[in-house]
Amino acid sequence: MTERAFRHDERAAGKVGSRRRNAFSLQRFGVLGALLLFPLLGAGAAAADERQRFTYREMGVAVLQALDKVTARISTLTMPLERTRRFGTLEVTVWACRKRPPEEPPESAVFLTVVERRRDAPPARLFQGWMFASSPAMSALEHPVYDIWALDCLDAPHE
Repeated sequence: MTERAFRHDERAAGKVGSRRRNAFSLQRFGVLGALLLFPLLGAGAAAADERQRFTYREMGVAVLQALDKVTARISTLTMPLERTRRFGTLEVTVWACRKRPPEEPPESAVFLTVVERRRDAPPARLFQGWMFASSPAMSALEHPVYDIWALDCLDAPHE
């Protein structure tokens, strides 16, 4: 078998010259990959700019609304941070309240904990997390008797 025929057989088997072909295809993929990734990286940077544009200000008072489904009683709860207030068998504690500045699209977010305290059962945490005023169904309290949702955040009164 001649040298030329031997190389032809190895090329057909993918042994000789495959390193050069793979390097070339990787190089070509690198250029194409870079061309494809640059717009995506630009979009990621734009999304990061968008997230930074919507800033939240810390507020001192949360305004919640609570519904007792049995009596159809609706109550507005104005609660300072880190205070607990009772509504029926529920104890609501607000830990944080944030609001967007007036020049941005309106949004208020409240981080709270809801615990049910009944005489015949140990305390049960029903909800802990963020509630958003613009979309109350996104993170709602699921309870057969009570509904609670966020309305607004206010500045803390000056003492």
